[in-house]
Amino acid sequence: MNIDIVGGGPSGLYLSLLLRRRRPGWRLRVFEQNPRGATFGFGVVLADSGLHRLREADAPTHDRLVAAMRFADRQRIVHRESPIEVLAPRPAGAITRIDLLEILTAAALERGVEIHHRQRITQDDVERSLREADLVVGADGVHSIVRQCDEAGFGTTKSSLGNRFAWYGTTKVFPSPALVFRPQGTGSFVAHYYPYSDGMSTFVAECDARTWEEGGFGALDDAERQARMEALFAPELEGHALISNNSSWKPFQVLRNARMHAGRKVLIGDAHASAHPTIGSGTRIAIEDAISLADALIASPDVDEALAVHERTRGPEKAKLIGASERSYLWYEDFGRRMAALDPHEFVYSYMTRTGRIDDERLAAQFPELMKVIGERRRAAATP
Repeated sequence: MNIDIVGGGPSGLYLSLLLRRRRPGWRLRVFEQNPRGATFGFGVVLADSGLHRLREADAPTHDRLVAAMRFADRQRIVHRESPIEVLAPRPAGAITRIDLLEILTAAALERGVEIHHRQRITQDDVERSLREADLVVGADGVHSIVRQCDEAGFGTTKSSLGNRFAWYGTTKVFPSPALVFRPQGTGSFVAHYYPYSDGMSTFVAECDARTWEEGGFGALDDAERQARMEALFAPELEGHALISNNSSWKPFQVLRNARMHAGRKVLIGDAHASAHPTIGSGTRIAIEDAISLADALIASPDVDEALAVHERTRGPEKAKLIGASERSYLWYEDFGRRMAALDPHEFVYSYMTRTGRIDDERLAAQFPELMKVIGERRRAAATP
């Protein structure tokens, strides 16, 4: 079988190395527009459940990734300058995005995958691939050229959220991940930061739509916004600057497709459905898409049958995760009002239950100390 994969990010690379390991005679080509070793962004996170799937799918690659990760078992949530520490039921691993891509690239090349960097694919190139290959995979993100070839066939819909955010890095290595919600004037801001190496942390800053539109933040340029964030979160940065890498403030693009495949084209990762960064599962979802598609292709030599199986098995599972993503971004769209209305513990409770995947029983089992304090405070408030 001949398969062309457009996009050399985590999902495209992982799909190629999985297929090559199990079907060494297949021709697999990956086309990536960026040069090797170049990427936007800083660190990314893979939770324990995602790592478990990686270990099952390909243990050697899993071990390489884990060796390059920095793990954390807790995070702090700060509201009204009151830090509340939440112990995680399972540790999450953070890794430099460049390291993630390099490990996957090296593993794919070792297995004989053709990787063509600096290859910007056009719609004509996709049509040419369809004449030469048995399958074309769109692993090329929210702006997928593969999807653009047939958005009617995929059933594509697009929209944008009201909040704005920017991804920065910093040389301040934080002791653990944290979310800091902080007002400034009439504006509402949040910083989400986490260490991913011995010398760097990711730092994501966000403001709500009211702050952007009415608070004057949208009238600033990116350099001025970065300076404002350095001043607002100076207590956390402790003299360290924010580092920009294409760190423009933008709204999140909500991308959905009714179908994962159209003809002999299939979409994986953000090319199919964009996962909001607040659930911290975008990379996991993309890689698990690759695992499902690889399993289906290995199980059936008929491409149409394999794509149908992939859609039936992966579709419902992914829909649950994307549903959690949607509930999370709706919570964030309204975080300014919640900051004004809720005390720190009730705010944390609202945050922890925002996706609907954790109810009080599960929250008590996973975070007993947090729920004990919340229960005591609620009982005290209810006592006449």
